[in-house]
Amino acid sequence: MRAGCAVGFAFALLALPVHAKLPREVGRAFLDAGIPLNHVGVVVQQTTTPRPLFAHDAERPRNPASVMKLVTTFAALDLLGPAYRWKTEAYLAGPLVGGELHGDLILKGHGDPKITIEQWQSLMAQLRANGLTAIDGDLALDRSAFALPPHDPSAFDHEPLKPYNVGPDALLVNFKSLRLTLVPDVIGARVTVRAEPPLTDVTLGPPPALAMDDCGDWRLRAAPSIEDRGDRAAIAFGGTYPSACGEREWWIAMLDHPHYVRAMFETYFREAGGRFSGGVKERRVPVDARPFAVLESPPLEDIVRDVNKLSNNVMARQIFLTLGSTQGAEPATPARSVQAIRRWLAARKLTMPGLVLENGSGLSRHERMSAAAFNRLLIAANASSVGDAFASSLAVAAVDGTVERRFQNGAVAGQALLKTGTLEGVRALAGYVIDAAGRRFTVVAIVNDRNAARATPALDYLVQWVYRNGAAWDPKLQR
Repeated sequence: MRAGCAVGFAFALLALPVHAKLPREVGRAFLDAGIPLNHVGVVVQQTTTPRPLFAHDAERPRNPASVMKLVTTFAALDLLGPAYRWKTEAYLAGPLVGGELHGDLILKGHGDPKITIEQWQSLMAQLRANGLTAIDGDLALDRSAFALPPHDPSAFDHEPLKPYNVGPDALLVNFKSLRLTLVPDVIGARVTVRAEPPLTDVTLGPPPALAMDDCGDWRLRAAPSIEDRGDRAAIAFGGTYPSACGEREWWIAMLDHPHYVRAMFETYFREAGGRFSGGVKERRVPVDARPFAVLESPPLEDIVRDVNKLSNNVMARQIFLTLGSTQGAEPATPARSVQAIRRWLAARKLTMPGLVLENGSGLSRHERMSAAAFNRLLIAANASSVGDAFASSLAVAAVDGTVERRFQNGAVAGQALLKTGTLEGVRALAGYVIDAAGRRFTVVAIVNDRNAARATPALDYLVQWVYRNGAAWDPKLQR
């Protein structure tokens, strides 16, 4: 029934012209930020009505940045189901004698977006509990579930060490990243640097010297030197670290995917009491093989919550690629994922003129979608059987995720469920606002402008305006 309402609303949006203008004070907020209104697309609609409350330049496709994750996550919830789980399987490629495997251990990934250290440890514990003590062969990886073009982590913004630039992989472990923690010790006059996970293939050299002054740009002052050869890496510091900074964390992406998985396996299989010193190779699982151990992901609705609240790009890309295998056998490819989403949109009769999909995460200079199309998506999601799971994945104003520090002093705190988007030249948000009477409104706003970095107060004002005035606003007053 709710899905039927969504289709009806979608048709209504197409059939009925929208003449209501942007409220003057909302428009003024963008103009005061130095943003021309022809560089802004806005739509607001009460979810129980057939047409928007108002819309401004809403059909023009724009770069939505991470708001594009709404398309990927709604499609995934709808096509795969909130309870969907990914599997990562371990296979023995040889006899197991007295706990020792005489051959390779094969790990096959199916695109799990969130294999954390804790989950990886649970897989190692499974291997040990099932009787595996030592491996005299190699670690073999079956990553054939995804067929991907070469990934250049520096291509997007020349920041190859940033975790958000990690490419997707059928066997993604711990986001292929390290957390460095710098801890000043005033009494000992030194700085300690810890790495998690502690990988033998990543060498930590001399830490920065302790400085007794203001914090400032601590990362620049520490003068890190990083050498990453793919199969091994080294980190050293040639500068100073101010004691006033206290304990700080720095996340970096290191090694290539296969060698990162091998290093993680060596570290945590040994921690679990196992023995392994082999190399890493690519190898397919034999057709008739049965898994020796299986790691299941958290349910999709939990994964989607991380993706939307925290705007995790590589997790979104993993989900996007998984959609590429919904209409047939592996491997999934970006092109198949685009086709799967377009088929899904067509089946839901959600028209998206000008839609451009690249990786489904919004970390793209090419992806495009209009504010009106996002509004249609939000209306359909709200009326669907997965509407609650979808809405609960969005960041809550002043409470969590990417809007935890926004709306702190506004009445809308706790009453807006939002997905934000940020790129150079782009600021966007989309989601739901629930007013004091419980009425739910969709809110979509996309800014593409060189001054987009100044748009956040105007976007926040729009959200608060809808909370205060949405139910009582009369568009005739704008004429």
